[in-house]
Amino acid sequence: MSRIYNFSAGPSTLPESVLLQAQQEMLEWHDSGMSVMEMSHRGKHFALIAEELESDLRELLAIPSNYKVLFLQGGASAQFSLIPQNLLNGKTKACYLNTGAWSEKAIKDAQAFCEVVVSASAENTKFTSIPDAASWVIDTEAAYLHYTSNETIHGVEFQNIPDSKGLPLVSDMSSNILSRPVDVNQYGLIYAGTQKNMGPSGVTIVIVRDDLCGNATKTTPPVFNYAEQAKNQSMLNTPATYNWYLVGLVLKWLKGQGGIAAIEQRNITKVTKLYQAIDESALYHNPVAIPYRSRMNVPFILADENLDKAFLSEAEAHGLYELKGHRSVGGMRASIYNAMPEAGVEALMAFMAEFERTH
Repeated sequence: MSRIYNFSAGPSTLPESVLLQAQQEMLEWHDSGMSVMEMSHRGKHFALIAEELESDLRELLAIPSNYKVLFLQGGASAQFSLIPQNLLNGKTKACYLNTGAWSEKAIKDAQAFCEVVVSASAENTKFTSIPDAASWVIDTEAAYLHYTSNETIHGVEFQNIPDSKGLPLVSDMSSNILSRPVDVNQYGLIYAGTQKNMGPSGVTIVIVRDDLCGNATKTTPPVFNYAEQAKNQSMLNTPATYNWYLVGLVLKWLKGQGGIAAIEQRNITKVTKLYQAIDESALYHNPVAIPYRSRMNVPFILADENLDKAFLSEAEAHGLYELKGHRSVGGMRASIYNAMPEAGVEALMAFMAEFERTH
């Protein structure tokens, strides 16, 4: 068997050791006589998996005790609608920063529940930068300020935590959670789909401060009510049990790598090499302003778009897959999440150099 280097933006590559452990435990987990997929979510065996999952996440992110940790379904996209339903608490407005495609989706869905104040927008730069904070217009009467910490499609990432002017800060961290340290205390709510840095698709993490939990509108169904899910340990309905287990394995792998501080240094090393290769090239170009370049998703454009098909075809012949850019922006994109080894980035760089030489 020969595994490829998978640069997909999500679902993304997983640590090989995690896949091997899941393979070994497929038929039976820890002398239980059954697979995790067969376990009751109310049973003692799965209770251990769930307890360790939350404990490990709390340890890795240093989550304070006054925050609930929820493991939900529906993807981060479901939270675009659930956040206003849970956090408005009688207010009629919420502030949003618009820095890319996922910010736009969050704004559109929130507009069904409140007046959205777009405090800043990078649309005029085609989402290749983040507006200077001095230009933001934040309505202090709003319920919260929302931003997407890393725009997967456009390759734009916040390098610092925004100043919310006292509003509860809400962040979609789907594509960079666990890739760098984050001070949870500065947030009212953090949410993230797991399919990029945490495991397979099917689980959405919500970390919500206690004072923001319990304010859902009366029309919010219990399964979408943060307080109700918290009371039931995220098991108000049957959870995605096997996916919880796999996320748990990834968290243990991350702890074994030295935790978030250690993985951040590896991420910096990988992405610095790749951006340098792009910047020194005459064929490839990254359109994002340097201060806002993402460590996780690196888009690049070929000087001659007629070479795109050849690039992708030849890349696959070299075991480099899922490099096609999102259809809305075109070009190429290399997603280099925590589980992408440095060897994968080096293989991509070597191929890019050879492709440039021959074309």
